[in-house]
Amino acid sequence: MSASEIPAVPAAGGAQRTVRRLIVYTLLFVLVSITAIGLAGLLERLLDVGTRLVVDDTAGLALSLAFALIGGPLAAVLWWVVWRRLADESERSSLAWGLYLAVMYTVSLIVSATALLGTAASLVSGQWLPGECSVGVVWAAVWVWHRWMWRHPLKRPGRLGTVPAVAGSVFGLIIGVGGAVNALGSLLDMAIRGTSERALSGSPWWYVPLEALIWAVGGGVIWWWHWFRDGTRRLDTGLAPVALIVVGVMGSGILMLGGLGTALYALLRLAFDPGEPAGEILRPLGTALAAASIGALVWHYHRRIAAERSDGTRRASALVMSGIGLVAAASGVGVILNATLATLVGPLAASDDRALLLGGISALVVGGPAWWLSWKPTRQVESTEIAYTGRRVYLVAVFGASAIVALIALLVVGYRLFEFGLDPTTTASLIDRVRAPLGLLVATGLVFGYHFAVWRHDRSVIVTEGLAPARRIGRVILVTAGDPAAFEQAIGKATGAPVSVWQRSGDEVGAGPDAAALAGALEGVTAKRVLVLAGPGDRIEVVRLAE
Repeated sequence: MSASEIPAVPAAGGAQRTVRRLIVYTLLFVLVSITAIGLAGLLERLLDVGTRLVVDDTAGLALSLAFALIGGPLAAVLWWVVWRRLADESERSSLAWGLYLAVMYTVSLIVSATALLGTAASLVSGQWLPGECSVGVVWAAVWVWHRWMWRHPLKRPGRLGTVPAVAGSVFGLIIGVGGAVNALGSLLDMAIRGTSERALSGSPWWYVPLEALIWAVGGGVIWWWHWFRDGTRRLDTGLAPVALIVVGVMGSGILMLGGLGTALYALLRLAFDPGEPAGEILRPLGTALAAASIGALVWHYHRRIAAERSDGTRRASALVMSGIGLVAAASGVGVILNATLATLVGPLAASDDRALLLGGISALVVGGPAWWLSWKPTRQVESTEIAYTGRRVYLVAVFGASAIVALIALLVVGYRLFEFGLDPTTTASLIDRVRAPLGLLVATGLVFGYHFAVWRHDRSVIVTEGLAPARRIGRVILVTAGDPAAFEQAIGKATGAPVSVWQRSGDEVGAGPDAAALAGALEGVTAKRVLVLAGPGDRIEVVRLAE
Protein backbone atom coordinates (compact mmCIF):
# COMPACT_ATOMS: atom_id res chain seq x y z
CA MET A 1 0.00 0.00 0.00
CA SER A 2 1.59 3.27 -1.13
CA ALA A 3 0.92 6.80 -0.02
CA SER A 4 -1.25 7.42 -3.08
CA GLU A 5 -3.43 4.42 -2.19
CA ILE A 6 -4.32 5.74 1.26
CA PRO A 7 -7.91 6.96 1.02
CA ALA A 8 -8.41 10.60 1.71
CA VAL A 9 -10.50 11.00 4.84
CA PRO A 10 -12.30 14.28 5.37
CA ALA A 11 -11.30 16.21 8.41
CA ALA A 12 -13.25 15.26 11.50
CA GLY A 13 -14.25 18.78 12.33
CA GLY A 14 -12.55 21.79 10.93
CA ALA A 15 -12.92 25.18 12.55
CA GLN A 16 -16.74 25.22 12.61
CA ARG A 17 -17.11 21.77 14.13
CA THR A 18 -14.44 22.49 16.69
CA VAL A 19 -16.11 25.71 17.79
CA ARG A 20 -19.53 24.03 17.81
CA ARG A 21 -18.28 21.19 20.01
CA LEU A 22 -16.54 23.60 22.35
CA ILE A 23 -19.72 25.63 22.81
CA VAL A 24 -22.01 22.61 23.15
CA TYR A 25 -19.94 20.77 25.72
CA THR A 26 -19.26 23.94 27.69
CA LEU A 27 -23.01 24.62 27.82
CA LEU A 28 -23.68 21.02 28.82
CA PHE A 29 -21.13 21.24 31.63
CA VAL A 30 -22.66 24.50 32.90
CA LEU A 31 -26.25 23.25 32.67
CA VAL A 32 -25.49 19.96 34.42
CA SER A 33 -23.69 21.84 37.21
CA ILE A 34 -26.56 24.33 37.57
CA THR A 35 -29.10 21.52 37.71
CA ALA A 36 -27.09 19.67 40.33
CA ILE A 37 -26.83 22.80 42.47
CA GLY A 38 -30.57 23.39 42.25
CA LEU A 39 -31.50 19.79 43.08
CA ALA A 40 -29.05 19.78 45.99
CA GLY A 41 -30.69 22.92 47.38
CA LEU A 42 -34.17 21.38 47.17
CA LEU A 43 -33.01 18.08 48.65
CA GLU A 44 -31.39 19.94 51.53
CA ARG A 45 -34.76 21.40 52.50
CA LEU A 46 -36.33 17.94 52.44
CA LEU A 47 -33.56 16.39 54.54
CA ASP A 48 -33.47 19.19 57.08
CA VAL A 49 -36.29 17.97 59.28
CA GLY A 50 -36.03 21.05 61.49
CA THR A 51 -37.24 23.45 58.80
CA ARG A 52 -40.22 23.77 56.53
CA LEU A 53 -40.09 23.58 52.77
CA VAL A 54 -41.18 27.22 52.48
CA VAL A 55 -39.03 29.28 54.81
CA ASP A 56 -38.02 32.84 55.19
CA ASP A 57 -35.18 32.27 52.74
CA THR A 58 -37.44 32.69 49.74
CA ALA A 59 -34.58 33.92 47.58
CA GLY A 60 -32.61 30.72 48.16
CA LEU A 61 -35.65 28.55 47.48
CA ALA A 62 -36.47 30.48 44.32
CA LEU A 63 -32.90 30.09 43.11
CA SER A 64 -32.96 26.32 43.72
CA LEU A 65 -36.29 25.99 41.90
CA ALA A 66 -35.04 28.03 38.95
CA PHE A 67 -31.83 26.02 38.68
CA ALA A 68 -33.63 22.68 38.92
CA LEU A 69 -36.80 23.34 36.89
CA ILE A 70 -35.23 25.46 34.14
CA GLY A 71 -31.66 24.20 34.02
CA GLY A 72 -32.72 20.55 34.31
CA PRO A 73 -34.91 20.34 31.17
CA LEU A 74 -32.39 22.36 29.17
CA ALA A 75 -29.59 20.03 30.24
CA ALA A 76 -31.71 16.99 29.35
CA VAL A 77 -32.54 18.32 25.87
CA LEU A 78 -28.93 19.29 25.14
CA TRP A 79 -27.67 15.91 26.39
CA TRP A 80 -30.19 14.10 24.16
CA VAL A 81 -28.90 16.01 21.14
CA VAL A 82 -25.28 15.27 22.05
CA TRP A 83 -25.99 11.61 22.72
CA ARG A 84 -27.61 11.17 19.29
CA ARG A 85 -24.63 12.80 17.59
CA LEU A 86 -22.27 10.35 19.29
CA ALA A 87 -23.45 7.67 16.86
CA ASP A 88 -20.96 9.31 14.49
CA GLU A 89 -17.38 8.05 14.86
CA SER A 90 -15.93 11.53 14.37
CA GLU A 91 -17.96 12.82 17.33
CA ARG A 92 -16.83 10.01 19.62
CA SER A 93 -13.20 10.56 18.66
CA SER A 94 -13.33 14.33 19.14
CA LEU A 95 -11.23 15.90 21.85
CA ALA A 96 -14.20 17.87 23.19
CA TRP A 97 -16.21 14.74 24.07
CA GLY A 98 -13.31 13.10 25.87
CA LEU A 99 -12.40 16.32 27.67
CA TYR A 100 -15.99 16.92 28.81
CA LEU A 101 -16.35 13.42 30.23
CA ALA A 102 -12.96 13.55 31.93
CA VAL A 103 -13.62 16.92 33.58
CA MET A 104 -17.22 16.25 34.63
CA TYR A 105 -16.37 12.76 35.86
CA THR A 106 -13.53 14.11 37.99
CA VAL A 107 -15.49 17.09 39.32
CA SER A 108 -18.55 15.01 40.25
CA LEU A 109 -16.37 12.38 41.92
CA ILE A 110 -14.49 14.95 44.00
CA VAL A 111 -17.61 16.88 45.04
CA SER A 112 -19.73 13.83 45.85
CA ALA A 113 -17.03 11.90 47.69
CA THR A 114 -15.93 14.91 49.72
CA ALA A 115 -19.51 15.77 50.72
CA LEU A 116 -20.56 12.21 51.57
CA LEU A 117 -17.42 11.41 53.53
CA GLY A 118 -17.72 14.72 55.37
CA THR A 119 -21.32 13.86 56.25
CA ALA A 120 -20.36 10.41 57.49
CA ALA A 121 -17.48 11.81 59.54
CA SER A 122 -19.75 14.42 61.15
CA LEU A 123 -22.15 11.70 62.31
CA VAL A 124 -19.40 10.37 64.59
CA SER A 125 -19.77 13.42 66.80
CA GLY A 126 -23.56 13.47 66.43
CA GLN A 127 -23.75 16.32 63.91
CA TRP A 128 -26.18 16.13 60.98
CA LEU A 129 -25.24 18.13 57.90
CA PRO A 130 -28.18 18.03 55.48
CA GLY A 131 -26.50 20.45 53.09
CA GLU A 132 -23.42 18.28 52.74
CA CYS A 133 -25.49 15.13 52.40
CA SER A 134 -27.73 16.59 49.68
CA VAL A 135 -24.73 17.81 47.70
CA GLY A 136 -23.12 14.37 47.99
CA VAL A 137 -26.23 12.48 46.89
CA VAL A 138 -26.96 14.68 43.86
CA TRP A 139 -23.39 14.81 42.63
CA ALA A 140 -23.02 11.06 43.21
CA ALA A 141 -25.92 10.61 40.78
CA VAL A 142 -24.11 12.87 38.30
CA TRP A 143 -20.98 10.76 38.74
CA VAL A 144 -22.85 7.48 38.15
CA TRP A 145 -24.45 8.95 35.03
CA HIS A 146 -21.14 10.07 33.57
CA ARG A 147 -19.45 6.83 34.53
CA TRP A 148 -22.10 4.98 32.56
CA MET A 149 -21.38 7.16 29.53
CA TRP A 150 -17.62 6.73 29.99
CA ARG A 151 -17.95 2.92 30.07
CA HIS A 152 -20.59 2.72 27.33
CA PRO A 153 -19.60 0.01 24.82
CA LEU A 154 -20.56 2.04 21.74
CA LYS A 155 -20.34 5.73 22.64
CA ARG A 156 -17.36 5.87 24.97
CA PRO A 157 -14.80 8.60 24.11
CA GLY A 158 -12.13 7.73 21.60
CA ARG A 159 -9.65 10.22 23.11
CA LEU A 160 -8.72 10.86 26.73
CA GLY A 161 -10.49 7.62 27.58
CA THR A 162 -8.10 6.73 30.41
CA VAL A 163 -8.12 10.14 32.12
CA PRO A 164 -11.14 9.44 34.39
CA ALA A 165 -9.53 6.27 35.73
CA VAL A 166 -6.22 8.02 36.39
CA ALA A 167 -7.91 11.04 38.00
CA GLY A 168 -10.06 8.81 40.20
CA SER A 169 -7.11 6.78 41.43
CA VAL A 170 -5.11 9.93 42.19
CA PHE A 171 -7.99 11.53 44.10
CA GLY A 172 -8.68 8.37 46.08
CA LEU A 173 -5.01 7.97 46.94
CA ILE A 174 -4.72 11.56 48.17
CA ILE A 175 -7.72 11.54 50.50
CA GLY A 176 -7.02 7.95 51.59
CA VAL A 177 -3.45 8.74 52.57
CA GLY A 178 -4.52 11.98 54.23
CA GLY A 179 -7.14 10.19 56.30
CA ALA A 180 -4.74 7.41 57.25
CA VAL A 181 -2.10 9.90 58.38
CA ASN A 182 -4.63 11.82 60.49
CA ALA A 183 -6.03 8.64 62.06
CA LEU A 184 -2.66 7.11 62.90
CA GLY A 185 -1.23 10.46 63.92
CA SER A 186 -3.99 11.12 66.44
CA LEU A 187 -3.53 7.66 67.96
CA LEU A 188 0.23 8.14 68.21
CA ASP A 189 -0.28 11.58 69.70
CA MET A 190 -2.48 10.07 72.40
CA ALA A 191 0.15 7.41 73.08
CA ILE A 192 3.03 9.92 73.22
CA ARG A 193 1.46 12.86 75.04
CA GLY A 194 -1.46 11.10 76.73
CA THR A 195 -3.95 13.79 75.71
CA SER A 196 -5.51 15.46 72.71
CA GLU A 197 -7.30 18.68 71.85
CA ARG A 198 -10.64 16.90 71.63
CA ALA A 199 -10.13 15.25 75.01
CA LEU A 200 -9.29 18.61 76.58
CA SER A 201 -12.51 20.06 75.18
CA GLY A 202 -14.57 17.29 76.75
CA SER A 203 -15.11 15.11 73.65
CA PRO A 204 -14.14 11.41 73.62
CA TRP A 205 -10.60 10.78 72.43
CA TRP A 206 -11.69 8.38 69.69
CA TYR A 207 -13.68 10.98 67.73
CA VAL A 208 -10.74 12.23 65.68
CA PRO A 209 -9.28 8.79 64.79
CA LEU A 210 -12.68 7.48 63.76
CA GLU A 211 -13.49 10.54 61.63
CA ALA A 212 -10.11 10.29 59.93
CA LEU A 213 -10.57 6.53 59.46
CA ILE A 214 -13.79 7.17 57.53
CA TRP A 215 -11.85 9.39 55.11
CA ALA A 216 -9.10 6.80 54.86
CA VAL A 217 -11.49 3.95 54.07
CA GLY A 218 -13.48 6.06 51.59
CA GLY A 219 -10.36 7.18 49.78
CA GLY A 220 -8.98 3.66 49.78
CA VAL A 221 -12.15 2.31 48.17
CA ILE A 222 -12.07 5.00 45.47
CA TRP A 223 -8.41 4.33 44.80
CA TRP A 224 -8.85 0.54 44.70
CA TRP A 225 -11.82 0.77 42.37
CA HIS A 226 -10.01 2.90 39.79
CA TRP A 227 -6.58 1.35 40.28
CA PHE A 228 -7.60 -2.30 39.96
CA ARG A 229 -11.15 -2.50 38.58
CA ASP A 230 -10.68 0.23 35.96
CA GLY A 231 -7.15 -0.90 35.12
CA THR A 232 -5.11 2.20 35.98
CA ARG A 233 -2.38 -0.06 37.35
CA ARG A 234 -1.78 -1.54 33.90
CA LEU A 235 -1.64 1.77 32.03
CA ASP A 236 1.78 2.86 30.79
CA THR A 237 0.89 5.58 28.32
CA GLY A 238 -0.58 9.05 28.39
CA LEU A 239 -1.23 10.57 31.79
CA ALA A 240 -0.76 7.37 33.81
CA PRO A 241 3.08 7.42 34.05
CA VAL A 242 3.02 11.11 34.96
CA ALA A 243 0.51 10.48 37.77
CA LEU A 244 2.53 7.49 38.95
CA ILE A 245 5.74 9.52 39.20
CA VAL A 246 4.32 12.83 40.42
CA VAL A 247 1.75 11.57 42.93
CA GLY A 248 2.74 8.00 43.70
CA VAL A 249 6.50 8.46 43.94
CA MET A 250 7.19 12.17 44.43
CA GLY A 251 4.16 12.96 46.60
CA SER A 252 4.64 9.99 48.90
CA GLY A 253 8.39 10.63 48.96
CA ILE A 254 7.85 14.19 50.14
CA LEU A 255 5.41 12.92 52.77
CA MET A 256 7.88 10.29 53.96
CA LEU A 257 10.94 12.54 54.13
CA GLY A 258 8.93 15.42 55.59
CA GLY A 259 7.63 13.15 58.33
CA LEU A 260 11.09 11.79 59.08
CA GLY A 261 12.59 15.26 59.21
CA THR A 262 9.87 16.60 61.50
CA ALA A 263 10.14 13.59 63.83
CA LEU A 264 13.92 13.95 64.03
CA TYR A 265 13.57 17.68 64.66
CA ALA A 266 11.17 17.07 67.56
CA LEU A 267 13.47 14.47 69.11
CA LEU A 268 16.53 16.70 68.75
CA ARG A 269 14.70 19.58 70.38
CA LEU A 270 13.62 17.32 73.21
CA ALA A 271 17.24 16.33 73.79
CA PHE A 272 19.08 19.63 73.21
CA ASP A 273 16.50 22.42 73.51
CA PRO A 274 14.67 21.98 76.82
CA GLY A 275 13.51 25.58 76.89
CA GLU A 276 9.89 24.69 76.12
CA PRO A 277 7.61 22.15 77.83
CA ALA A 278 8.02 18.60 76.54
CA GLY A 279 4.37 18.45 75.57
CA GLU A 280 4.72 21.40 73.20
CA ILE A 281 7.92 20.04 71.68
CA LEU A 282 6.35 16.61 71.08
CA ARG A 283 3.13 18.02 69.64
CA PRO A 284 4.03 17.30 65.98
CA LEU A 285 5.76 13.97 66.68
CA GLY A 286 2.69 11.72 66.36
CA THR A 287 1.61 13.16 63.02
CA ALA A 288 5.21 13.15 61.77
CA LEU A 289 5.66 9.46 62.58
CA ALA A 290 2.34 8.65 60.92
CA ALA A 291 3.32 10.63 57.81
CA ALA A 292 6.69 8.91 57.64
CA SER A 293 5.25 5.40 57.98
CA ILE A 294 2.26 5.84 55.65
CA GLY A 295 4.39 7.74 53.15
CA ALA A 296 7.01 4.99 53.19
CA LEU A 297 4.41 2.30 52.46
CA VAL A 298 2.87 4.28 49.58
CA TRP A 299 6.29 5.22 48.21
CA HIS A 300 7.58 1.64 48.31
CA TYR A 301 4.50 0.33 46.50
CA HIS A 302 4.57 2.90 43.71
CA ARG A 303 8.32 2.72 43.35
CA ARG A 304 7.98 -1.04 42.77
CA ILE A 305 5.27 -0.37 40.17
CA ALA A 306 7.51 2.19 38.45
CA ALA A 307 10.38 -0.32 38.39
CA GLU A 308 8.17 -2.77 36.48
CA ARG A 309 7.31 -0.20 33.82
CA SER A 310 9.48 1.17 31.04
CA ASP A 311 13.12 2.08 31.54
CA GLY A 312 12.25 5.78 31.31
CA THR A 313 9.64 5.50 34.08
CA ARG A 314 12.09 3.68 36.34
CA ARG A 315 14.78 6.29 35.81
CA ALA A 316 12.30 9.13 36.28
CA SER A 317 11.29 7.76 39.69
CA ALA A 318 14.93 7.72 40.79
CA LEU A 319 15.51 11.27 39.54
CA VAL A 320 12.41 12.51 41.35
CA MET A 321 13.64 11.10 44.67
CA SER A 322 17.08 12.53 43.99
CA GLY A 323 15.56 15.97 43.50
CA ILE A 324 13.53 15.74 46.73
CA GLY A 325 16.56 14.68 48.74
CA LEU A 326 18.68 17.40 47.11
CA VAL A 327 16.23 20.15 48.05
CA ALA A 328 16.09 18.91 51.65
CA ALA A 329 19.86 18.57 51.96
CA ALA A 330 20.59 21.95 50.38
CA SER A 331 18.02 23.59 52.65
CA GLY A 332 19.69 21.94 55.62
CA VAL A 333 23.12 23.24 54.61
CA GLY A 334 21.80 26.77 54.22
CA VAL A 335 19.97 26.70 57.56
CA ILE A 336 23.00 25.26 59.38
CA LEU A 337 25.23 28.01 57.99
CA ASN A 338 22.61 30.57 58.98
CA ALA A 339 22.50 29.28 62.58
CA THR A 340 26.29 28.99 62.73
CA LEU A 341 26.73 32.62 61.72
CA ALA A 342 24.30 33.54 64.47
CA THR A 343 26.87 32.31 66.99
CA LEU A 344 29.26 35.04 65.81
CA VAL A 345 26.73 37.64 66.91
CA GLY A 346 26.01 36.03 70.26
CA PRO A 347 26.30 32.69 72.04
CA LEU A 348 24.15 29.86 70.77
CA ALA A 349 21.88 30.07 73.77
CA ALA A 350 18.75 31.63 72.32
CA SER A 351 16.00 29.09 71.77
CA ASP A 352 15.24 30.38 68.27
CA ASP A 353 18.84 30.00 67.07
CA ARG A 354 19.14 26.56 68.63
CA ALA A 355 15.87 25.43 67.07
CA LEU A 356 17.06 26.79 63.72
CA LEU A 357 20.28 24.78 63.96
CA LEU A 358 18.44 21.60 64.89
CA GLY A 359 16.02 22.12 62.00
CA GLY A 360 18.90 22.41 59.56
CA ILE A 361 20.55 19.29 60.94
CA SER A 362 17.29 17.36 60.61
CA ALA A 363 16.84 18.41 56.99
CA LEU A 364 20.43 17.51 56.11
CA VAL A 365 20.34 14.15 57.91
CA VAL A 366 17.13 13.15 56.11
CA GLY A 367 17.74 14.69 52.70
CA GLY A 368 21.43 13.82 52.33
CA PRO A 369 21.04 10.00 52.40
CA ALA A 370 17.94 10.19 50.20
CA TRP A 371 19.89 12.10 47.55
CA TRP A 372 22.96 9.87 47.87
CA LEU A 373 21.01 6.61 47.53
CA SER A 374 19.00 7.89 44.57
CA TRP A 375 21.72 9.72 42.64
CA LYS A 376 24.69 7.51 43.64
CA PRO A 377 27.39 10.11 42.87
CA THR A 378 30.31 7.69 43.28
CA ARG A 379 29.16 5.03 40.81
CA GLN A 380 30.30 4.68 37.23
CA VAL A 381 27.51 6.00 35.01
CA GLU A 382 26.82 3.93 31.91
CA SER A 383 26.73 5.58 28.52
CA THR A 384 23.07 4.63 28.02
CA GLU A 385 22.13 6.54 31.15
CA ILE A 386 24.23 9.53 30.13
CA ALA A 387 22.32 9.63 26.85
CA TYR A 388 18.96 9.43 28.66
CA THR A 389 17.03 12.63 27.96
CA GLY A 390 15.47 12.72 31.41
CA ARG A 391 18.90 12.86 33.06
CA ARG A 392 19.95 15.82 30.94
CA VAL A 393 16.67 17.61 31.62
CA TYR A 394 17.09 16.96 35.35
CA LEU A 395 20.62 18.37 35.40
CA VAL A 396 19.67 21.47 33.43
CA ALA A 397 16.60 22.05 35.62
CA VAL A 398 18.59 21.67 38.85
CA PHE A 399 21.55 23.89 38.03
CA GLY A 400 19.29 26.38 36.25
CA ALA A 401 16.93 26.73 39.22
CA SER A 402 19.81 26.87 41.69
CA ALA A 403 21.51 29.56 39.61
CA ILE A 404 18.37 31.70 39.70
CA VAL A 405 17.99 31.28 43.47
CA ALA A 406 21.69 31.99 44.00
CA LEU A 407 21.44 35.17 41.92
CA ILE A 408 18.49 36.38 43.99
CA ALA A 409 20.32 35.55 47.23
CA LEU A 410 23.41 37.41 45.97
CA LEU A 411 21.31 40.50 45.24
CA VAL A 412 19.82 40.34 48.74
CA VAL A 413 23.31 40.05 50.26
CA GLY A 414 24.48 43.05 48.24
CA TYR A 415 21.41 45.01 49.28
CA ARG A 416 22.06 44.25 52.94
CA LEU A 417 25.71 45.27 52.62
CA PHE A 418 24.88 48.60 51.00
CA GLU A 419 22.09 49.21 53.46
CA PHE A 420 24.46 48.60 56.37
CA GLY A 421 27.10 50.89 54.88
CA LEU A 422 24.69 53.72 54.13
CA ASP A 423 22.93 53.65 57.49
CA PRO A 424 25.54 54.16 60.27
CA THR A 425 22.85 54.57 62.92
CA THR A 426 21.63 51.01 62.64
CA THR A 427 21.98 48.76 65.69
CA ALA A 428 21.81 45.42 63.89
CA SER A 429 25.12 43.72 63.09
CA LEU A 430 26.22 43.05 59.54
CA ILE A 431 26.39 39.29 60.09
CA ASP A 432 22.89 39.21 61.47
CA ARG A 433 21.67 41.03 58.35
CA VAL A 434 23.30 38.77 55.76
CA ARG A 435 23.37 35.35 57.44
CA ALA A 436 20.03 34.10 56.02
CA PRO A 437 20.62 35.05 52.34
CA LEU A 438 24.30 34.10 52.65
CA GLY A 439 23.39 30.61 53.80
CA LEU A 440 21.00 30.26 50.88
CA LEU A 441 23.67 31.59 48.49
CA VAL A 442 26.27 29.07 49.65
CA ALA A 443 23.85 26.12 49.48
CA THR A 444 22.55 26.94 46.01
CA GLY A 445 26.06 27.75 44.82
CA LEU A 446 27.23 24.27 45.81
CA VAL A 447 24.25 22.68 44.07
CA PHE A 448 24.85 24.72 40.93
CA GLY A 449 28.58 23.98 40.80
CA TYR A 450 28.22 20.21 41.22
CA HIS A 451 25.37 19.68 38.77
CA PHE A 452 26.82 22.03 36.18
CA ALA A 453 30.08 20.06 36.30
CA VAL A 454 28.18 16.77 35.88
CA TRP A 455 26.26 18.21 32.95
CA ARG A 456 29.46 19.39 31.27
CA HIS A 457 31.00 15.95 31.73
CA ASP A 458 27.91 14.17 30.33
CA ARG A 459 27.83 16.54 27.39
CA SER A 460 31.46 15.86 26.54
CA VAL A 461 30.84 12.10 26.71
CA ILE A 462 27.81 12.40 24.43
CA VAL A 463 29.76 14.40 21.87
CA THR A 464 32.85 12.17 22.05
CA GLU A 465 31.04 8.83 21.82
CA GLY A 466 28.24 10.04 19.55
CA LEU A 467 25.51 8.95 21.93
CA ALA A 468 22.91 11.46 20.78
CA PRO A 469 20.86 9.84 18.00
CA ALA A 470 20.57 11.79 14.78
CA ARG A 471 17.07 13.20 14.40
CA ARG A 472 16.24 11.87 10.94
CA ILE A 473 12.51 11.98 11.65
CA GLY A 474 10.66 14.93 13.15
CA ARG A 475 7.53 13.06 14.33
CA VAL A 476 6.11 9.57 13.98
CA ILE A 477 2.36 8.99 13.68
CA LEU A 478 1.66 5.42 14.75
CA VAL A 479 -1.61 3.73 13.74
CA THR A 480 -2.23 0.50 15.62
CA ALA A 481 -5.06 -1.52 17.16
CA GLY A 482 -3.05 -3.08 19.97
CA ASP A 483 -1.16 -1.81 23.01
CA PRO A 484 1.16 0.92 21.68
CA ALA A 485 3.51 1.07 24.70
CA ALA A 486 6.17 -1.28 23.30
CA PHE A 487 5.93 0.32 19.85
CA GLU A 488 6.35 3.84 21.26
CA GLN A 489 9.41 2.80 23.26
CA ALA A 490 11.05 1.06 20.28
CA ILE A 491 10.37 3.95 17.89
CA GLY A 492 11.58 6.55 20.38
CA LYS A 493 14.77 4.60 21.05
CA ALA A 494 15.49 4.08 17.34
CA THR A 495 14.68 7.56 16.06
CA GLY A 496 14.52 9.89 19.07
CA ALA A 497 11.35 11.35 17.57
CA PRO A 498 8.10 12.01 19.47
CA VAL A 499 5.31 9.53 18.74
CA SER A 500 1.61 10.28 18.28
CA VAL A 501 -0.66 7.24 18.57
CA TRP A 502 -3.85 6.82 16.57
CA GLN A 503 -5.97 3.83 17.58
CA ARG A 504 -7.66 1.84 14.82
CA SER A 505 -11.40 1.57 14.94
CA GLY A 506 -13.05 -1.81 14.63
CA ASP A 507 -12.24 -5.21 16.09
CA GLU A 508 -8.77 -5.74 14.60
CA VAL A 509 -7.07 -6.10 17.98
CA GLY A 510 -4.21 -8.55 18.07
CA ALA A 511 -0.61 -8.99 19.04
CA GLY A 512 0.58 -6.91 16.11
CA PRO A 513 4.10 -6.91 14.66
CA ASP A 514 7.27 -7.25 16.67
CA ALA A 515 8.53 -4.00 18.18
CA ALA A 516 12.07 -4.64 16.94
CA ALA A 517 10.80 -5.20 13.41
CA LEU A 518 8.83 -1.97 13.64
CA ALA A 519 11.98 -0.06 14.66
CA GLY A 520 13.93 -1.75 11.87
CA ALA A 521 11.39 -0.63 9.30
CA LEU A 522 12.24 2.97 10.15
CA GLU A 523 15.97 2.45 9.56
CA GLY A 524 17.21 4.92 6.97
CA VAL A 525 13.90 6.78 6.73
CA THR A 526 14.29 10.57 6.70
CA ALA A 527 11.29 12.89 6.81
CA LYS A 528 9.69 15.57 8.91
CA ARG A 529 6.64 13.38 9.54
CA VAL A 530 6.24 9.65 9.05
CA LEU A 531 3.05 7.57 9.18
CA VAL A 532 3.53 4.02 10.49
CA LEU A 533 0.74 1.44 10.05
CA ALA A 534 1.30 -1.43 12.50
CA GLY A 535 -0.95 -4.43 12.00
CA PRO A 536 -3.13 -6.26 11.65
CA GLY A 537 -0.86 -9.22 12.19
CA ASP A 538 2.77 -8.68 11.16
CA ARG A 539 1.94 -5.99 8.61
CA ILE A 540 4.12 -2.86 8.78
CA GLU A 541 3.78 0.10 6.42
CA VAL A 542 5.97 3.22 6.59
CA VAL A 543 4.75 6.29 4.68
CA ARG A 544 6.68 9.56 4.37
CA LEU A 545 4.24 12.44 4.64
CA ALA A 546 4.50 15.65 2.63
CA GLU A 547 5.61 18.84 4.31
